[in-house]
Amino acid sequence: MKINIIIVFTFFLYGFFLSNTFGAELKVNIATIDLTPPLEMKFALGGYGERMSKPAEDIHDRIWAKALVLKKGDKKYAIVTLDILGLPPNVKPQLIKVLSADGWNKENIMLLPSHSHTSLDMTALNDKNNLNSPQIGIFQPELLEHVIISLAKVIREADKNYKAVSIGTNKITVEGMNRNRRGDPDVDKNLTVTRIDYANGKPMAVLVNWTAHPTFMGENDMWVSGGWPGYLQRELEQWIGNDVTVMYYNGAEGDQSPIGTSGLSHYEKAEIYGRALAIKAFSSYQNIETKSEMEFDFSYVKLDLPKQRVHPSFMETGGAEYNLTPEALDAVLHVMSPASTSIGAVRIGGLMIVGAPGELAAGLGLHIKNVLIENGIKYPTIGGLANEWISYILSAEQYNNGAGYESSVSFYGDGLGDVIVEKMIETSLILANYND
Repeated sequence: MKINIIIVFTFFLYGFFLSNTFGAELKVNIATIDLTPPLEMKFALGGYGERMSKPAEDIHDRIWAKALVLKKGDKKYAIVTLDILGLPPNVKPQLIKVLSADGWNKENIMLLPSHSHTSLDMTALNDKNNLNSPQIGIFQPELLEHVIISLAKVIREADKNYKAVSIGTNKITVEGMNRNRRGDPDVDKNLTVTRIDYANGKPMAVLVNWTAHPTFMGENDMWVSGGWPGYLQRELEQWIGNDVTVMYYNGAEGDQSPIGTSGLSHYEKAEIYGRALAIKAFSSYQNIETKSEMEFDFSYVKLDLPKQRVHPSFMETGGAEYNLTPEALDAVLHVMSPASTSIGAVRIGGLMIVGAPGELAAGLGLHIKNVLIENGIKYPTIGGLANEWISYILSAEQYNNGAGYESSVSFYGDGLGDVIVEKMIETSLILANYND
């Protein structure tokens, strides 16, 4: 009798688990927040050492953080896009500390900066940055606090009032809008668009993945801007209407540049490029068929990084830009570059986003995508600069053959690419055994 009670109770728990997770309905909510700091904060723009940490002079267009939270049973996951250059390793742990009481942890949040070069300076957010170097960037505690508070607020706002949705994804090939800036043959021409509608068919959100540096603006452009990704998002929102929220995330953009030929100013060139990409994204969006039932899950792995080292060519490229000696850079690496990192992936039906904790070379990103396609993932994407920036991430050949600036700002030797790619594939394949 006692054994039968145990068996019945065990099946009850198992049935409850199945109904609460696998049989549950996927629900979603979204929120946005203006991430633009007040100019009185005198915050620096990131992306170019030549700016010498001079504060932003004005605001050309505002920058945003957007949170998409998905919930199914007892599982929830936040995808957060940010119109900024990148994130140092301290931001996500501090954000989780603020949000831990709400059920958030390092495994169920993915932060995806656009890599805009006219937005917040990454090293100004690094609380381990005690170097006081204008070329590298000077830590601003008030800027870090502003970002943490804003991110916590937007995630909390999205983590309520969930709605039933239908979701679909489409991928097209776009020619003539990006190139490999090192002259290598690898170019990621995939434009991947994910459509999320309310149950009544009204648009809720759109995710757009395209791979290219937002670098039309240069070191002399001192007005805050989301760059072409900002224009892409705003333009696509206008095309779709209905108060839809468009979220952009970059790919394996380590050696990918945009191709833009028109525009009287750098800002106008970014605007024209963003609008042209929005038109292509809208065309893809219109062909997406959505459905309400689909797989949703996520995975996460931790890994130790190879020992930090200074690339032999550093003084010719990165050293010149940041005015550093090899000895000074060695000190910088041990202060600002982590000894370990993590990689997360999220599956939403046929879409897979796998995060890269830095600037992955396109050839490595394409290899990962091909492996995932071979394993049944229809729409694999790379979430570039996910959660933190550790350095450029290159193949051993690229690192050893001196891929210009990229190799000199790759801080973990020629084995880094293999380590990161292996773990990106590993965490993704955990989620690949579902049929969508």
